[in-house]
Amino acid sequence: MPEPSGADLDAVRERRRRLRDEYLVPKATRPPTTARGVHHAAFVCRDVEETIGFYQDFLGFPLVELVENRDYRGSSHFFFDIGNGNLLGFFDFPGHDHEPYRETIGALQHLAISVGDDEFRALKQKLDDAGIDYLGPDRGAEDSLYIRDPNGLGIELYREVLGRFEGLELL
Repeated sequence: MPEPSGADLDAVRERRRRLRDEYLVPKATRPPTTARGVHHAAFVCRDVEETIGFYQDFLGFPLVELVENRDYRGSSHFFFDIGNGNLLGFFDFPGHDHEPYRETIGALQHLAISVGDDEFRALKQKLDDAGIDYLGPDRGAEDSLYIRDPNGLGIELYREVLGRFEGLELL
């Protein structure tokens, strides 16, 4: 579907302005959240070993647990440390026929993972050396590397401090 333009684009921008005015509470008067943070985000993977290889061996996110899924016999549930007490989880479901990932309503568009300057440069070099396609600094996103994992999930390796977006302190 094409991006909006003309009057349609103006209407979208006006709606966003209205939503910001109505719902965005200034930081000084914003109430505290009722959550402690993301314990883990869980996704379905095609192949456990391939997923471990990508996240642990390629990206450098240590595997911290691998157990049988308590809700489905034979299924694995495993977690990677993505820093700051956050976990990235996966399940496989042997015997299930899952369609390939597709970006749609209710699906993950991408998961942005904060990385430091040195890690960003090293990961960019690894992607280049491995010939893995990414959208990144040469395409206008100076602090982001957008890739797809082996399962089709969109991952953004974002060179930004947690709680900030494009230099703006959100938290």
